[in-house]
Amino acid sequence: MAILLRLGPCNRRTGSKMELPGLAFAVWMFVCFYASVDGYPSGKVREACTSMIPCHGSSPQPSPEHTITVNGTEFKPGDNIEVHLSGPDFEGFFIQARDAEHLDSPAVGSFMLVDRRLSQLLTCGHTKNSAVSHTSKAKKKYIKVYWIAPGDAPKRVQFLATVVKKYKTFWVKIPGPIVSQPNAPSPTTPLHATSEAISTSHPVSYLSKPFNASGCGSMKFCIRNPSNCDPESASCFFLSFQQDKSSVFIEMSGPSEGYLAFALSHDQWMGGDDAYLCINEDHRIHVSTAYLKGRSPPVLDSENALEDVSWRLVHGVLQCSFRRSIRLPAYKGRFNLDASYYIFLADGEASEGGLIYKHRRQPLITSGIYNVTGLPQDIGGSRSPRLIKAHGALMFVAWITTVGIGVIVARFFKPVWSHSFLLGKEMWFQVHRMLMLTTVMLTSISFVLPFIYRGGWSQQAGFHPYLGCTVMALTIFQALMAGFRPSRHAPRRQLFNWFHWSTGTTARILAVVTMFLGMDLPALDLPDPWDTYTMIGFVAWHVGIDVLLEIHSYCLVRKVEVIEDDRVQILQSLTSAEAEGHLFKQIVLTIYVCGNIVFLIAFLAAINQI
Repeated sequence: MAILLRLGPCNRRTGSKMELPGLAFAVWMFVCFYASVDGYPSGKVREACTSMIPCHGSSPQPSPEHTITVNGTEFKPGDNIEVHLSGPDFEGFFIQARDAEHLDSPAVGSFMLVDRRLSQLLTCGHTKNSAVSHTSKAKKKYIKVYWIAPGDAPKRVQFLATVVKKYKTFWVKIPGPIVSQPNAPSPTTPLHATSEAISTSHPVSYLSKPFNASGCGSMKFCIRNPSNCDPESASCFFLSFQQDKSSVFIEMSGPSEGYLAFALSHDQWMGGDDAYLCINEDHRIHVSTAYLKGRSPPVLDSENALEDVSWRLVHGVLQCSFRRSIRLPAYKGRFNLDASYYIFLADGEASEGGLIYKHRRQPLITSGIYNVTGLPQDIGGSRSPRLIKAHGALMFVAWITTVGIGVIVARFFKPVWSHSFLLGKEMWFQVHRMLMLTTVMLTSISFVLPFIYRGGWSQQAGFHPYLGCTVMALTIFQALMAGFRPSRHAPRRQLFNWFHWSTGTTARILAVVTMFLGMDLPALDLPDPWDTYTMIGFVAWHVGIDVLLEIHSYCLVRKVEVIEDDRVQILQSLTSAEAEGHLFKQIVLTIYVCGNIVFLIAFLAAINQI
């Protein structure tokens, strides 16, 4: 029976149990024993919100082995504090933040998860997502979450954790760091009153009808993806800016039931940006500004500089609009709208309490810098950087077109073009060598592009870069080995042929696997599942043509077998069979080249659309 963390009131008594009536005592023992053995391996332990005590039938350990750390000692309402729980292997945990002056008071603030496989959010009392616990009994050494300071946070907040190492080995309310507000509001002017005043001065209304694209390029600056899409449709991401004297009216729309956000940036990298978010909080949209620091979650501003806020959420399409002044010198982190920036447009999931999660796909990014208060334009954007798109396109050209044709020519067209010469060499060899050298060149150019874009190695690309490096190494090795090819009748020629074939085949197989993985990476992210089915179709196409030519070669050999009784008939049969075989192979090669070009165009068109 699975036994893990049973965080809840044990109802254990310190007095003499013999004073209890017999029946009541028996019932009490059964309940506590059953609760202890049953456990909560799923981590849903809301009844432990107050005591944080596991009902495991034993006493807590005196000296904690685990520690709680944070990344700062001060906070303001709305700030995110990074909280770490670490130590020797443990199975269960329960984390809360409480008023440091009253540790028996309810949990304070809410949390945001980093890894939903290891941790989950719980609601304690009336505060949503105010605690974090485990998701399973799998052993763990480290947990990381973010604590979000509420608007009515106490002056000093302390983090507490209960950790279960084994069923009867646990620690309760391990004290963590204390974080405090530098300028806490005085008791006579509570923060929630200030927030109410702000909310009253900037009322929020509901949009009665969806946005439209009228005026894009003539009266307002618009960004649309796909290009020229209608913001009323369920597949259109739309962002518009319309200047009105000293302010700008902004509309944002897209298919999302979590959040939509756009940011103004000085470069094409996340960090140091002015962001605006429309977040679904229990089917009501909250519009807020934020400042992006590196790749950390956005820090929502406690004061909002936006006016005329409206929103709409219908059939999975989220729309919001608001107005802001072109210049906001009193608000730190707000950029002036009369300058030029790269513009990001992102969407993602949000929890029921309005906590946002990292977007799963690459944000839409404009190809250049734009001034939204300048000349009105109607532009698009791309979710894939140009260098990454070029990387993918060159790899598709090399490993779908040039490699496939080059291998078919070398394997099946030696007898077809044996008497045809090009630049002093047999034609099949020259065509094969030209296509393979083209493959080496395209692969080498494509290989360096992601490193130029990333400025180094990417830690978020999984196995793709490792396999890509392996393919690059095999490609270079194959080219070098071909340069030292022994003569046709040399003793080592047979060994060379085996090495040449095995290295090339391995490189081609790994290249296809690498392309499969690369197509779904966030930086490229071709349409799914179309990309997978199309790549499977290409592999089936190539293998089918290869098998067809192999069968044809076998049948040709059987047809022209040696007949000792009639040498003239032998020569006539051989000549006729060879002629038929050559024509068949040339027809198949033409069809194969056309098919490869169709697959290549399909992939290049998909890359161009993202």
